[in-house]
Amino acid sequence: MISGQELRQQVGRIAGQLTERYRQKNPLMVCVLNGAAIFHADLIRQMPIPLSVDYIRVSSYGERMQSSGALNFTAYPSTEIHGRNVIVVEDIVDSGLTSGKIREYLAQQGADSVAIAALLFKPDAFRGDAPPEFIGIEIPDRFVVGFGLDFAQQGRNLPAIYALDDKEPQQQQPQPVALHQPTSDFS
Repeated sequence: MISGQELRQQVGRIAGQLTERYRQKNPLMVCVLNGAAIFHADLIRQMPIPLSVDYIRVSSYGERMQSSGALNFTAYPSTEIHGRNVIVVEDIVDSGLTSGKIREYLAQQGADSVAIAALLFKPDAFRGDAPPEFIGIEIPDRFVVGFGLDFAQQGRNLPAIYALDDKEPQQQQPQPVALHQPTSDFS
């Protein structure tokens, strides 16, 4: 398990890094719904700088424990992207395919810069081109729920992070998740 206290500490650390880097840039904070909503809300409340907020909704899991690999964009930001410094707020980056497609979309819209801030990162599962620039906690390649992350829309409201195994979810007890600080500082 990753405790609520540890999650709050990491959110504060990322908020500090973002505040320092984007102090004079009025970033657009794009929350990837639904999973990043809790992280996003906690993060922006700890950033005492001018910023804008918007949302994007993308899904690749549905009700499965593994990504289908096919992305479904169901909502796009309504804010003008052109010329903005965009920070994509992700709950978790595992394969990197979703964050890569979001980066690509925002670049096509004319963003001056695009950075990813991920609460959780699975380096062993990552297959993308660029890892998140801002990482809260590195975790093993396990399916996790809590603090906004879900399985079939359940578990988002848990105040900490719990790992699920490959059994049917109804037969599971949450399992501990080992904590790892990021091995590289991409900021």
